[in-house]
Amino acid sequence: MLSRTASDLYWMSRYLERAENLARMLDVSYSLSLMPQDGRGNGLDELAMPLLITGTLDDYLERHGHLHGERMLHFFALDPENPTSIFNCLRAARSNAHAVRGRITADMWENINATWLEMRGIAAEGLGHYGISRFCEWVKQRSHLFRGATYGTIMRNDAFHFVRLGTYVERADNSLRLLDSRYEMLGDEAASLTEGSAYAYYQWSALLRALSAFEAFTELYRDAPGARQVSELLILREDVPRSLRSCLDEIHTILASLPGENGRPAQRMVAEMAARLRYTGIDDILAEGLHAWLSDSILRVRDLADAIQRSYLEAA
Repeated sequence: MLSRTASDLYWMSRYLERAENLARMLDVSYSLSLMPQDGRGNGLDELAMPLLITGTLDDYLERHGHLHGERMLHFFALDPENPTSIFNCLRAARSNAHAVRGRITADMWENINATWLEMRGIAAEGLGHYGISRFCEWVKQRSHLFRGATYGTIMRNDAFHFVRLGTYVERADNSLRLLDSRYEMLGDEAASLTEGSAYAYYQWSALLRALSAFEAFTELYRDAPGARQVSELLILREDVPRSLRSCLDEIHTILASLPGENGRPAQRMVAEMAARLRYTGIDDILAEGLHAWLSDSILRVRDLADAIQRSYLEAA
């Protein structure tokens, strides 16, 4: 497969997964901003969290000067001038899909094209008319539909592998960033979460729901959500689809199935990362410091993505 085609397939799925993850991020921040803040402010800091995670808070402040609820929501979700907005992620995914229409199925193309057309309609109406929660659910549903069309219609060839590869690289990065941001947001309360403060409970529960892991948590743990249990679930559990270990295991399997020897640096890197998780316990991670460990892992995932780009997606 040509590197250009592989790149379009890979980035098509990365952008679509990114749009879904941004919607999850926005949904949890919006929900938490509506809760009583107990002297922590008026909820604007919570709304600003997605901008901080994506590194666009400075861009927002340069354009708008101060935190404003409706402006932040529009900037993050629908602003065509914000390169990391959900609007632009879906536009980029559709553009990549258009470039490889001959390598994806009609169902996949029709799904992603219809998503983009509907997104333009939502942008024209504005979030005030459509509703934040409804919009976030719509983005997640469209992503699920595309994933279902992909699994149900495309041949299990290299095109399928590169689509899946983009999904899991993006998902691993997002899960780490969301976990790290919630831990940092809690500050001093993070150390006493198991004591059951309402604020901490809702913060961790919202994170679990954002990553579709709340049901898994209640099945595996009897305690209320806390830093230790949530971190173990989202980092080390191989049976939780959005955990770091699950994503790395999937990436390892996909890279091993791709032909040629160009990908050996990326294969070696993901094998080392997967082995590190396999033989690490949550006590080891917490002893190192959760924020420090997560920050290091975010950099490792970025290095892995760079290695994949060099190995498979750039013309020799």
